[in-house]
Amino acid sequence: MDQTQSHSFNRLLLATEHSEYDAGAERLALAMASRRRLHLAAVLPLTSNPEFEAVAPQLAAQAESQAAVHLKALQTAADAAGVKLLCRVRRGPEPDQEIIAEARALGSDLIIARRRGKRGFFARLLVGEMVSRVVAHAPCSVLLVPRAATMWTRGVLLALDPHADTAQQALQTATAVGVAAECGLALHALAVSNGDDAAAQSVVNRAVALAVKEQVVCHPYIRSGRVHEQVVAVADAANADLVVIGRHSAALSGRTFLGGTAQKVIGLAERPVLVVVEQEKLQ
Repeated sequence: MDQTQSHSFNRLLLATEHSEYDAGAERLALAMASRRRLHLAAVLPLTSNPEFEAVAPQLAAQAESQAAVHLKALQTAADAAGVKLLCRVRRGPEPDQEIIAEARALGSDLIIARRRGKRGFFARLLVGEMVSRVVAHAPCSVLLVPRAATMWTRGVLLALDPHADTAQQALQTATAVGVAAECGLALHALAVSNGDDAAAQSVVNRAVALAVKEQVVCHPYIRSGRVHEQVVAVADAANADLVVIGRHSAALSGRTFLGGTAQKVIGLAERPVLVVVEQEKLQ
């Protein structure tokens, strides 16, 4: 099978609370669905539990009413974009768990979500706590979107970890090359060596080779320094408006997580960041 086929996202899931911080994710999800002529699934997680509903039924009813307003607004936006929207409210104590459960139930291959939510106590966070948990446990790739972001039109930056699992590197590279090819954009392949130039050069060379095979213009970069700073700097210099990174895993435990470097890239890049994850196989 052609490696680049793995980039093609056909089952999109928009995760939104329809707040001002979700505007970019909603805009981009509708644009992707419209461009590919896909249906768009959406999940609106509603924090709830039996104790809350029993103790404060009026507040629970108010939350339900507000959710209905949000759904109507989403439907109006989808109708304007010519996109068929399939939206569901999921109730539970932890919004991230409801988003992940919906992605699994639908067999989604891409979750589209905001980068972070309302400021306040957690203002210092580069990535929202809920979003971090979604990325860490998502059964598929996740696209994190700043609220001012739009569809990418200028270039794709592939940020590779020279020491990541080779299967992850291959999937991440194939995804980035495929997105660039589909959108007719240049690919910028970056690896930060920090002393291991051979590993960095090798992973970039593989990206260039696949890009050439798929007739995608590819610009290679080997840099040293703090990874997140180099990713943001190269994205800015290359005028790339999509960054593609991978999700880390702990080899011994099999645990997945969103590391500090990834959080800094997502929080500081000021452009959509695609976190590539191998999709769970449907049971």
